[in-house]
Amino acid sequence: MRLTTAQALVRFLANQHSERDGVEQRLIPGCFGIFGHGNVAGIGQALLQAARTGEADLPYYLARNEQGQVHAATAFAKMRNRLQTFACTASTGPGSTNMITGAALATTNRIPVLLLPSDMFATRGPDPVLQQLEDTRAGDVSVNDAFRPVSKYFDRITRPEQLIPAALAAMRVLTDPVETGAVTLALPQDVQAEAYDWPEEFFRRRVWHIDRPVPEPEALARAVELLRSAKTPLIVAGGGVVYSEAERELRAFAAATGIPVADTHAGKGAVPWDHPSAAGGIGSTGTTAANALAAEADVVLGIGTRYSDFTTASHTVFGNPAVKFVNLNVARLDAAKHSAEMVLADAKRGITALHEALAGWQVDDAYRTRARLLAQEWNRTADECFRVGHQPLPAQTEILGALNDELDDRDVVVNAAGSMPGDLQMLWRARDPKAYHVEYAYSCMGYEVAAGVGAKMAAPDREVVVLVGDGSYLMMAQEIVTMVAERLKVIIVLVQNHGFASIGSLSESLGSQRFGTSYRYRADSGLLEGDVLPVDLAANAASLGATVLRASTVDEFRTAVKQAKANSTTTVVHVETDLLGPNPPGSAWWDVPVSEVSDLDSTREARETYAETKRQQRPYL
Repeated sequence: MRLTTAQALVRFLANQHSERDGVEQRLIPGCFGIFGHGNVAGIGQALLQAARTGEADLPYYLARNEQGQVHAATAFAKMRNRLQTFACTASTGPGSTNMITGAALATTNRIPVLLLPSDMFATRGPDPVLQQLEDTRAGDVSVNDAFRPVSKYFDRITRPEQLIPAALAAMRVLTDPVETGAVTLALPQDVQAEAYDWPEEFFRRRVWHIDRPVPEPEALARAVELLRSAKTPLIVAGGGVVYSEAERELRAFAAATGIPVADTHAGKGAVPWDHPSAAGGIGSTGTTAANALAAEADVVLGIGTRYSDFTTASHTVFGNPAVKFVNLNVARLDAAKHSAEMVLADAKRGITALHEALAGWQVDDAYRTRARLLAQEWNRTADECFRVGHQPLPAQTEILGALNDELDDRDVVVNAAGSMPGDLQMLWRARDPKAYHVEYAYSCMGYEVAAGVGAKMAAPDREVVVLVGDGSYLMMAQEIVTMVAERLKVIIVLVQNHGFASIGSLSESLGSQRFGTSYRYRADSGLLEGDVLPVDLAANAASLGATVLRASTVDEFRTAVKQAKANSTTTVVHVETDLLGPNPPGSAWWDVPVSEVSDLDSTREARETYAETKRQQRPYL
């Protein structure tokens, strides 16, 4: 069959499927893109031809920012438990390099996404073309080589026939729970349009089976022996529990054994917030309950977690000198962390095996009761944060409390950066594992609005609520236009506090006096500490096509959220909060080095505090 490389790729992608537990679905159900020179006559023509002739089913979705389209694809894949994702095409040069941040986010979060950046001419006939990098050291280098360190698989297709092994390798990585992440196939613009006689077999329907590895019996026995010896064990539930769809197994295991469960951002909702074993978020922005249990835990069972520094409070939260770890994970990289007893297995299969092997064993009643009392105490603290009554502007925690009250259990909250992820990990009350969509592996400002597109496309039957601060909104709000164009009903809660609340607070604690963290006019002092800027983000959102509701009090905010839920179109709820409003009480540390020498008293004082806390760090060996 004679087709161009781009036409062949579109046909190939339309015939790829994934399967797990007997359920098959399209692996690549569509393609996001922005056209320019480099892909308009290649991938663009192929997508048009497929749509006009029906020769391939690969719908095209026009994004407004290349980074945003990758975020949307990532959010879609996250909501679909990594069983589906989108392709993303971009033009040569800046269009392609705009996707690099999105690639880094996907790979850091271990979420599959297929990137198709356009590249320079393979023939090099018209070199240098518009937007081409000229590297004096090598003729085959292009800006797309920057994708290599942030991709789990990278290939440059300089001949049409190279697409066959490269495309198959790309699908292998996209469907590998251990090695998944961004997959990049760089496509020179001339090769995209070049014709080749393709074997029919390349376009056959393929099903990529996603396995559920079971624990090795010897590894399981070692883990069980260690858990049976525990007096104060703790489970840390990570994203692997959710991607494996092991929530029911974890809840049953925790209920039977009495082991309390703390969760990471990616694992929140795997155990409902009011489950008898739920201790809440753990680590730097964890609850006092989870962190108190972590401090005394003698055995930590990590399930599907990669143990980021926020989860371990920079290696300080697990305070028992004799603490030992059992790590149940599909990835050896994570299973081996903290010198753990490794159980290499799918979370669902692994939890089931542990449950069966520990039949009849449970923690002492006194420990079970202590964990529950700590959780109840924290829930009372959260209630106080939700109803603090701050004036004249509400505190951010009050807005979160009101939003939590107004949303149903299956409604999805999307967030990524700033002070809100910390408040959410401590305070958000999730009962459904897909109701909490917070990207915190890369914590990328600009993720939220774009992610709302992908989350809604993945879960059209759920209410999707994007929770975004003014700083992140200003970095990337363009995909509101995509929501409007695609008639996606998304609620965007835009919290305006005229600055960076999280980094401002961090800056103050580190002796840097909130320098450069407020949106202000430049003052006579030469610093950005003048009056608040006359920025109207609500008007901006309206100009992009969204319905806008303004709220100035908590009660007005509740009313606005109710109205937004009743609306059938994308609605932005704008509310101002106090940048310096009271925060939830912290109970753990985060290692951010302070200047060792300084002329500022505030920095010297912060350095003394830092050095004292730093001594509590442990290698967990």
